[in-house]
This record gives sequence, structure tokens and C-alpha cells, in this order.
Amino acid sequence: MIIVDTALARRQAEGRPIRVGMIGAGFQASGIALQIMTATQGMTLCAVANRNIAAAVGVFDQVGIQPARCDSQATLEDAIKAGRAAVTEDAEALARAEGLDAIIEVTGSIEFAARALLAALEAGKHVVQMNAELDGTIGPILKAKADAAGVVYTFSDGDQPGVQMNLYRFVAGLGVKPVLCGNIKGLHDPYRNPTTQESFARRWGQKPAMVASFADGTKISFEQAIVANGTGMRVARRGMIGPDFSGGDPGAPLVPIEDTLSAFEPHLDASSPGLVDYVVGARPGPGVFVLGTLDNPRQRHYLELYKLGKGPFYCFYTPYHLCHFEVPNSVARAVLFDDPVLTPKAGPMVGVIAVAKKDLQEGELIGDFGGYEVYGVAENIQPIRSERLLPVGLALGCTLKRAVKKDTPLTFDDVNVPAGRVVDRLYAEQEEMFA
Repeated sequence: MIIVDTALARRQAEGRPIRVGMIGAGFQASGIALQIMTATQGMTLCAVANRNIAAAVGVFDQVGIQPARCDSQATLEDAIKAGRAAVTEDAEALARAEGLDAIIEVTGSIEFAARALLAALEAGKHVVQMNAELDGTIGPILKAKADAAGVVYTFSDGDQPGVQMNLYRFVAGLGVKPVLCGNIKGLHDPYRNPTTQESFARRWGQKPAMVASFADGTKISFEQAIVANGTGMRVARRGMIGPDFSGGDPGAPLVPIEDTLSAFEPHLDASSPGLVDYVVGARPGPGVFVLGTLDNPRQRHYLELYKLGKGPFYCFYTPYHLCHFEVPNSVARAVLFDDPVLTPKAGPMVGVIAVAKKDLQEGELIGDFGGYEVYGVAENIQPIRSERLLPVGLALGCTLKRAVKKDTPLTFDDVNVPAGRVVDRLYAEQEEMFA
């Protein structure tokens, strides 16, 4: 951040702001736009694409700007060149438009986002996204395509995976070996659905299914999967350990994160690649933590002096994540320093599989993340391949070939997959490259 803000100030002084296009105009996208337009020097939000163009107009309306409505790539490029804010329904046109340095993707979709990001990478644009669902499904192949194009593909800072990666890099930079990257949750109930989460969603202006995906474990499974793919870590078991110190009572007193180490210690091995996991009912939430270990006895003496305990495992944490506030810094890191916040190291280490949320019947359609049919569970890539388990990122839009019992993982053999999807082609290409 100290380097980034100086570099952005220089771009501002030189009159050469980073030019950004954004795909999506929902809750988080509106916050990102507000941050760029009101608080980020050296950066300009040039254009927004959204299937509901009125929402895209509303993004600029937050600060009293009336954007040009563009129906083609050419008119978008004209607006960008003229320095006029623009909106469009055509995400792929925005992704390809000349005059933009980076694309921020914040839709939470799969097929729609895959097409747009593929277009952006083919056009030589840096890509910064907050779509853990897409990244956890086809992130490694998108990273490979970004490398081939000479651009950065990265998840964003501010959301918990990016904050974990920052902390991971900090801990490793101290000479402490990270052995677990963790997420702090307030609730985990795999059977939550849009109906149970409707009132909470309404209060915060969010979609019930999206809120349910947080509660049912799908979102945290994706978040920890992409941290695993960025660090080379694994999960200790299907679904992670996920100790719950709340006793199932969301109103129970929270325990300090340092007091949760005993739940993880039997699974920690300094000689292994490390683990990703989460804890429920700890503080500070909704922060993140990294457990690390250190061999040098003299350095352990210093860590004890600095109140981190006697070891052998030490707990480092960040007490918050600020989501949209930190996205512009992620863009600057990519454009100015070729520094991804969080990106796959190589092939997938962990994926997220679809598990039946109820007894599913033949012919039933699988709807949204956080919907009524399935929840997502993190699993290591080897059993996903050997058991032909169905990634939940590919499950949406599929129909059941046969009945599947509640809490049973779905396989590719259980569903009919819609024809002609880009995401399926990219997933197959990813498997061919890395398996």
C-alpha cells in the first residue's frame, strides 16, 4: 500500500490515470465504483457493463455523472477516448475495448463472466476479479491464458482470500513457514437457502441466494479453494475441519482466534504443503488468520518476547476485510507492478464439489449458488478426478439424470450438462493441461 499510493499519486500528477472498465453493477460493484470515483487518485472508472443497463447507469449516478449509453464496441471506444463515462449491456465489447488498462469483474456469475474474461485476456487486458466461484472453477486455465498474453490475472485484495494471501506473504517474509491459511466465519449451516436468508438479504440490499451461499458453506469453500490454488496448500479432509466454537449458537460469546489452535494442531505438519481451513465462533471476525512455525530457537525466543507465545505454532491475523475499499489497490498492483494479489500457482490443488442439499429427483434443475438444490464443499483435486465429482461451478444449469440422496456428492454421471458452454470447454482444457 505504501508503494502503491505513491505510484498512484505520480500517475495523478502526470495526468495518466489507470483506465478501468468494470463488469457488473451490483452491491459490491457499486462500492468499488464509489471508491474509485471518490477516493482513488491516479485511476479512472471509464465504463461499466451490466445486463441491466439501468443498474450500470446507477453506478455513475452515485456521484452525479450521466454516462453515455453505448451499444457497440466502437461507441464505447469513442466515449473512452473522449473521456466520457460509458455504460453498455455488452460485457464482451467492454472487455475488448481499446483505451482500457484493466477489467474488474464482479458479477458472481460463471458462464457470463467466463466469456467476458476470456475476451479481456485475449485483448491483452489485466483482469482483477472478486468472483471466487469462477476462479475456483477455471482460475488455473485463465491464469495460463493471462501468462500467454503477458498480462496479470488476479483475485482482489479486500475480500478474505486476498487478505489471507497478503498475510501469507507477510508471514513467509518473516522467515516463518505458513502451515495453515484460515478464514473466520460467524455461521455455517449447509441447509440454508434463499428463503431462510431473505430477511437478512433484504436488510443489506443483497440477493437471497448469494447470502445463502455464505451461510451454507459454498462461498467459504470457494474462498479457501482459491487460497489453496494460490499457495499450493490442500484441505485436511473433504469439507475442511471447520471447528465450531459457537456450539451452534450464533449469539454465543466468541473465543480468541489464538484459542482455536488446538483444533488444528493434530493436522499440522511443517513438512507438508500446508492446509486451508476455517473456524466458526472466533474473534476477530470476519478476519483471517495464518498459522506458522519456526525452527530457529533464537527467533522463537523473540516471538515469545513479542507475545506470540512459545510455539511451535504461531497465530497471525488480520481483524477485518474491507472488500470494495481495497479493490483499486489491487488494480494498481497489477497494472503498475505486475503483482497479482492472489493467482493460481499452477494447476488446481483444491476444487469445490456439489453436494445435494435435499433429496434430488430425476429431471430437477440445479439453480443458483446458495439455492435449494446443492451446496459446495472443498475437496482435494485427486479425489475430484478419481471419483468424477461434479464441480459446483459446473453444476448450475444442469438437470438430474437420476435421484440423488441428501448430503451425497454429485458426479458427472448424475447430470445432463447444457450444451455449448464456454465454462465446460475451459474446464476440460484446464484438466487436459494440468491433469
